[in-house]
Amino acid sequence: MKKSEVKRFTELYERHLNLLKLQGKSDSTISAYSRAVRRIRAHYDCCPDKLTKDQLENYFCDLIKTHSWSTVKIDRLGLMFFWKNVLEMDWQWLNMVKPPQVKSIPDILSPSEIERLICATKKMRYRVFLLTTYSMGLRLTEALSLQIGDIDSERQMIHIRRGKGHKDRMVPLPDKTLYALRVLWTKHRHPKLLFPNAKGSMQTIRKATTHMRE
Repeated sequence: MKKSEVKRFTELYERHLNLLKLQGKSDSTISAYSRAVRRIRAHYDCCPDKLTKDQLENYFCDLIKTHSWSTVKIDRLGLMFFWKNVLEMDWQWLNMVKPPQVKSIPDILSPSEIERLICATKKMRYRVFLLTTYSMGLRLTEALSLQIGDIDSERQMIHIRRGKGHKDRMVPLPDKTLYALRVLWTKHRHPKLLFPNAKGSMQTIRKATTHMRE
């Protein structure tokens, strides 16, 4: 790109980031939406506001060949935000990018299979972590972030902080899970965390759950 285009793109890109933050988008959304803008800029080596409708169509045709539909969808949303809020230009062309409607039935483990999985886990901290995550329907990051102060044992509720969409919620705490958490705490007695490792952080369990997802 010419120096003038580089300067123009830098200004637009910074405004894109600022508007995403002002709208309270999560860090992951900001990262994905900004990557979409950088990707199309690199593809044509020009500032995106100069692109024609035909170029945009060709871009998405090429993107579909090399990336998954989930990536295409995210790029579509990111560029839609950029066109509508930063460039303040018509973005109806993005409506032509529609992923195929695929209906699939997920593989769901039965309660007995889940019970065998938890019981087969040898280390107590991992076993209690799996029980906590499953019994309350938590996301991995939500379970990893649990602290002792989040437990309301009297009402048998647990406070989930900054879940999806940065929202808090209260979740019922089953008797078996509460008992398991108490037993686990007597083993480590960490003043704050429910799932610390030997060094007092959540790193060990975080690594283990990453391997489980892979």
